[in-house]
Amino acid sequence: MTEVIDADADEEKVETPEEAARRRRRSVWLFFRDILFILLAALVISFLIKTFLIRSFYIPSQSMESTLIPNDRVIVSLLTPGLTPLQRGDVVVFSDPGGWLDSEPVTPVASSALNDILAFVGLAAPNDNDHLIKRVIGLPGDHVKCCNALGQMTVNGVPLDEPYINLPSGINKADPYTFDVVVPSGDIWVMGDNRNESADSAYHSTRHDTSPFVPVRAVTGQAIVISWPFSRWTFLGNYPVVFQDVPKSK
Repeated sequence: MTEVIDADADEEKVETPEEAARRRRRSVWLFFRDILFILLAALVISFLIKTFLIRSFYIPSQSMESTLIPNDRVIVSLLTPGLTPLQRGDVVVFSDPGGWLDSEPVTPVASSALNDILAFVGLAAPNDNDHLIKRVIGLPGDHVKCCNALGQMTVNGVPLDEPYINLPSGINKADPYTFDVVVPSGDIWVMGDNRNESADSAYHSTRHDTSPFVPVRAVTGQAIVISWPFSRWTFLGNYPVVFQDVPKSK
């Protein structure tokens, strides 16, 4: 039997210049369409993360030294205090409970398109200057007092050995102010780690025009990591060993 071979079967179809140009234009369009889709998806995901999970905040003052120093940026979990309850020792960001920012440096907010974009995706916070950052010392119902004979703060009668505080040389008192308070329901007692340079709950307990307590509802979230500069990258702990013997408030 003689096999018949189609002489044109192995010949490639010749593409006209017009067809080649259309193919190139289509390839370029598909490429940019995919890039645009990826960018839009990334922006939407970043926006959702910023809105529901994490945000970035800038540190403007010395009130949390040496844990945090000026120009640090921190990543804040928005799951606290919503899904995750506040704990003693947490470093928290909160909105001004009333008159506190008069005593604290505010964040210089850059007005640029880049900052606006970073704010949208959660890498910057346009309202940094409306917030403060301190460490939670007393929870609702806690009896917070300063200081005992050894210069220690006590919570519910238990003295605290606080390795995170930054005291001037020769000073052994945990805070320059004397106070003896019970934290109201729905509020917390917060203090800076740099106690002598922090306009915190202890400082505001000496004033008559502000409250020393921070409503839990004012808490934006818990600072969990220093994200910038890279040389300062570290997780922020809440020192559970410091508060492990403190009983629950009655």
